[in-house]
Amino acid sequence: MSRSTVKSDAARTKSFATNAAKLMSELKCSDIVVLDLVGRSQICDYMLIASGTSQRQMKSVGEAIDKLGKTQGSPAWRTDADTGTSWIVVDFVDVVVHLFEPTQRAFYDIEGLWPDAPRLTWRPSATATR
Repeated sequence: MSRSTVKSDAARTKSFATNAAKLMSELKCSDIVVLDLVGRSQICDYMLIASGTSQRQMKSVGEAIDKLGKTQGSPAWRTDADTGTSWIVVDFVDVVVHLFEPTQRAFYDIEGLWPDAPRLTWRPSATATR
């Protein structure tokens, strides 16, 4: 199976990225960042980066994100992990999710590749919940 060059619906892609971030938060990931790479990257439109608490938790989150993609019509194209499960990548083509052990995340500093990319707001603002 090859990586598709056909982009999906922009609103659906953004919604999926937002829903994936919310799910990662519910599953106890921390420091969740959603980079809006539309027009900045040929790889994907949104990149999610989060820190996990353990290998087991990160594996469970990866599986949950994969399941979310299937239910929202965006099945994962590929999933990969390093040998120590300190970095898990779930690639949905338009959205790429990186789950890191905090030390690995700091070492690779993926956020630093796009310092000017806007961060997608995925949590309700404090004023919106009042």
